[in-house]
Amino acid sequence: MAHITASVEYGIHSLLWLATAGGAPVSCRDLAQLQGLSPSFLAKIFAKLEKAGIVGATEGVRGGYRLAREPKDISFLDVVDAIEGAKPLFNCEEIRGRCALFDGNAPAWATDGVCSVHAVMLRAEKAMRSELARQSLVELVQAVNRKAPSDFPGAVQAWVGERIDGRIKKPGAAPVSCATEGDIP
Repeated sequence: MAHITASVEYGIHSLLWLATAGGAPVSCRDLAQLQGLSPSFLAKIFAKLEKAGIVGATEGVRGGYRLAREPKDISFLDVVDAIEGAKPLFNCEEIRGRCALFDGNAPAWATDGVCSVHAVMLRAEKAMRSELARQSLVELVQAVNRKAPSDFPGAVQAWVGERIDGRIKKPGAAPVSCATEGDIP
């Protein structure tokens, strides 16, 4: 978990929309439009989420993405690791052994055991990963529902339904999963 990029934020927001969509599949293109994002950028995120088993895709005019697990079973850590990979927060370069005073021959007291700087970073990463694992998508949905007007989830579901209906009415409408939308170069 090196640096947590905006991809994680976009991924979590997209999962929030899927959780609010009432189980209807939502196309990657629609999720991108809903959030003002590039469909091709979001497609790359969804490929990682699908590979991690967080979302599942269905093809066709009525297709799109759905959550593959219940929101309570999707942690923020699941999303971070799916999108960013399980990289360490800090890579210790062991500079403690390169002190000019050691003249290229670092004593054991300086290099034995875990580097003190690295130890602090390991504790910080453990705390962050623990907090991300503790926080689930369902808690995010509940927080948003407490803030939003009571008719907001219905408005999201109506918007998604209108998008699906619009595709169905178009003759020869294209499939909607990200991998087949032509968004990925």
